[in-house]
Amino acid sequence: MTKSSWWFIGITLFIALILSIMPLPLELKAFRPDWLALVLIYWTMALPHRVNVGVAWILGFALDILLGTILGVHALAMSIVIYISANNFQKLRNFSIWQQASIIFIFLILYHFVIFWTNRFLIDVSFSIEYLYPALTSSLFWLWLFPVLRGYRRRFKIR
Repeated sequence: MTKSSWWFIGITLFIALILSIMPLPLELKAFRPDWLALVLIYWTMALPHRVNVGVAWILGFALDILLGTILGVHALAMSIVIYISANNFQKLRNFSIWQQASIIFIFLILYHFVIFWTNRFLIDVSFSIEYLYPALTSSLFWLWLFPVLRGYRRRFKIR
């Protein structure tokens, strides 16, 4: 992998972090897609030998810092989801984009349940269905994000 390839992957992950902390109106805040998880899942499917659980842990930890949440909560949840997607990347690649969106919906429900249960254990929060709204919007955004990232990856010959 060339140096420019690392820069491109890094830029997409940085943009995903920025989108994850960007202010939204209160009406839309509950529906914020999990940008970082989506971009990490894409790169794990495309280049599992380059973007893996270690990258997910570090970026999840950075997300914890940026969001001001308990350190390690997003890192743990992100690592679990990326571990599952990395172990099944060949199967995920062969699915249609609609099937991938459905599976990503399930992955992100797992992501939010891990966050909820970790927070429940540490700070005693109560469950609300709003925890799962981002999984729905993220799976819908996958239908747009996947072709965009794949197009850029092919255009810039990132391997």
